[in-house]
Parts: sequence; structure tokens; C-alpha cells
Amino acid sequence: MPKQEAPLNQLQSYLPAGSYEEVAYYLHHYKVQLTITRERKSILGDYRHSFADKNHRISVNGNLNSYSFLITLLHELAHLFTYERFGHRVSAHGTEWKTEYGKILAQFLLKKIFPADIEKVLLQTLKNPAASSCADDGLLRVLRKYDSKKENSLLVESLPQGTLFKIKGERVFRKEEKVRKRYRCVEVKTGKVYLFSPVYEVEIV
Repeated sequence: MPKQEAPLNQLQSYLPAGSYEEVAYYLHHYKVQLTITRERKSILGDYRHSFADKNHRISVNGNLNSYSFLITLLHELAHLFTYERFGHRVSAHGTEWKTEYGKILAQFLLKKIFPADIEKVLLQTLKNPAASSCADDGLLRVLRKYDSKKENSLLVESLPQGTLFKIKGERVFRKEEKVRKRYRCVEVKTGKVYLFSPVYEVEIV
């Protein structure tokens, strides 16, 4: 899906029921240019602050399920709120951002928008939000239940050691042992070692 600015009246189809009006208020109030982009493996969303004659800009991957889309959008709005209050004086995912993200997330949790299993994980997330939803394996694992099922798609953690798998771009890897929270995987063609998240989606060769 190409990157495109999302008219607010189309945004509703990407969001879970009960969340649109409040999301639309924030986007309108802060004059946010929201774009919906194709799948990006390394990030789910992105924020760019306003400058000169440009408005605040937020992008969110358009392939996300509605709950993932909302959580990612709230994550990026928290960056906007942090910038409005502190400018460049604080770190991107420091205490100030965690406070802003915690406040807006709690606000939407009160609306009972999320299913019980997602709500449970998000309540735990409030204690110490991760810098990226991609880095929160527990959250990714529960959110994946609400994705459209992809044929032949499996999580790295579900593969036996020694299994060959491929990722986008047809690169082939062999799964090795677990190293702390990640799995050591060797690229067959180059012999280079990479660490994969347990919940990274791959295809069996």
C-alpha cells in the first residue's frame, strides 16, 4: 500500500469501535497530517514534529489490525504531546514520553475498547512502556491473535532448533539457540548471525 494522507472520514475503518471520535479530536486539534503506509517490519508508526510551515506528521502501518493500529497511533500521539511540552529538551522515550503515553493509554483503557487479553497486557505496559510496540513481545503476541491469518506464517519461537525459514526478500536462515530474549539465527547464504524476536513472523522453507 503506498503512503497516503488519510482523510479523517476514512480513518474510522482502521480503528476499533468506540475510539474514532476521540482520536479524530486529537488529530484535528493538533492539526496532524496522518499518513497510512505499507507494512514496515522495523517500525509500526512514526512521528515528525511540526516546523516552519509543516504540521505535525504521524504515519501508521496500514496492515495492522484495528487494536494494533490504535495502540501505535496513541504511541505516536504521546510523542506529539511530549514535544509540545518539552520540545527537544528530553529523550525520545524518556520519563516524559512514558508519562504522556501512560496518560493517553489509560484514557482509552477506561473506554473498554480492548478485549480482555489485550487490556491485561496494556495494564502491565502502563508500569513501564516499551520504546516500541515492536520491542514488547508480550503485547505483540496477544495482538497477533487479532491479525488476519497468514498462510504458512509462523513465529520464530514455535520452530524447532535447526529449522530453515525465510523472511521477506527470500533470505533464508537456520534457527539456533536462544540468547537471552532473542533467538540466534544464521543466514544460510552468508553465515552471518542475527538475533530474532520470538514473535517475528517467518515462513518455513
